[in-house]
Amino acid sequence: MVTLDQTRLPFEQVWLTLADVDACERAIRTMQVRGAPLIGAVGGYGLAFALRADAGDGNLHDALQRLLAARPTAVNLRWALERVAAVVTPLPVAERATAAWAEAGSICDEDVQCNRAIGEHLIRVLPRPAEAGRALQILTHCNAGRLATVGYGTALAPIYLLHERGVPIHVWVDETRPRNQGASLTAFELAERGIAHTVIADNAGGLLMMRGEVDAVIVGCDRVTRNGDVVNKIGTYLKALAASAHGVPFYVACPSSTVDMRLADGLQVPIENRAGDELTHVTGVDERGQVHSVNIMPTAGRVANPAFDITPAALVTALVTEHGVCDPSVSGLEALAKRRQ
Repeated sequence: MVTLDQTRLPFEQVWLTLADVDACERAIRTMQVRGAPLIGAVGGYGLAFALRADAGDGNLHDALQRLLAARPTAVNLRWALERVAAVVTPLPVAERATAAWAEAGSICDEDVQCNRAIGEHLIRVLPRPAEAGRALQILTHCNAGRLATVGYGTALAPIYLLHERGVPIHVWVDETRPRNQGASLTAFELAERGIAHTVIADNAGGLLMMRGEVDAVIVGCDRVTRNGDVVNKIGTYLKALAASAHGVPFYVACPSSTVDMRLADGLQVPIENRAGDELTHVTGVDERGQVHSVNIMPTAGRVANPAFDITPAALVTALVTEHGVCDPSVSGLEALAKRRQ
C-alpha cells in the first residue's frame, strides 16, 4: 500500500510504503495518514497485513486492539477494523488473510463512491449566490478532501464537483491550528486543482460571516453520536456558533460509517489529547527552501492540546451522507440506519 506522507506536506511530496501492520499502526498514530475515512482504510489493510503473518484468533485480536488504540476518536477506524474482523472470524485460518485483503479493498472502493454521493447531495442543498456570476463562497475547517479519504473527500467533494462543472466557487480555508491541516493540506490540494481559495486565520471566520461573505460552512466529521452531536477537529464548534449567530447554513459531510449509534451524545466520545509540541512549535521553510521546526513560546509554559471538539446537534443544519440529507437527531439517524440496511 502506497500513500502520501501527510506530515511532509506541503513542502515535500514523499510517498510512504506501508507493507506490514507495524507501518500501518505507526502511520495512523503519527498522522502520516489522517482523515477519518483514510484512517479506516489503512486500518483495514493493517489488519490484513497482520493476518498474512499470523491469522490465528490471538493475533487477530491483538492486531485489532493495537490498531484501534492508534487514534481513539475517529470511529471509522473501529468501523473498518470490526468490518474486516467480522468477515474473517468465521473462516478457516488459511483463508483469513486473503479475505481480509479483499474486504479492505472493498472499503476503499466504497469510499470513493460514498464521497461522490455526498458531494452530489450537498450540491442540491447548497445556497446559490443572489448575484448572477458571483462565486459561491464556502468556508471549511481542517482537511476533509481527497488527502483525508480514498478519493474526492467529504466536505470538499461538492467543491470538486462544482468546479468540474464550471460553477464559480471560492473557498475560505481555515488554517486549522495547531497542525495547520487547512493551510498545509486543504490549500495544497485546492491549488493542485486550480480552485480559487483564500487561507484565513482560524479566528477570522466569524467576521466573514458577519459581513455576509460566507454562503455556507461545510466540515467533515470524525464521529457523530446518536443524538446528532458532531465530533470534529478542534475549532469546529466555534465555526458552528458563528454560523448560527449569522444565519449561515452549517453542513456536516458525514459518511454513514462515522455514525456511532452506541454513544448517546458527544460528551461520551473519547477526545484525543495530543503532544504539546504541536502547539509550541511550527514548521516552515526558510529562504533557502530548508524545512525547519521552531519554538514559538517559552519552553517552560504549560500547554493543553485537545485534538477534537464537540458541536451540539442544535447547531448543525444537516448531516449530508451518501444516502442523502439527514436531520441531526435521534429520529433522523435511526431513519438513516434503516436506509443503510
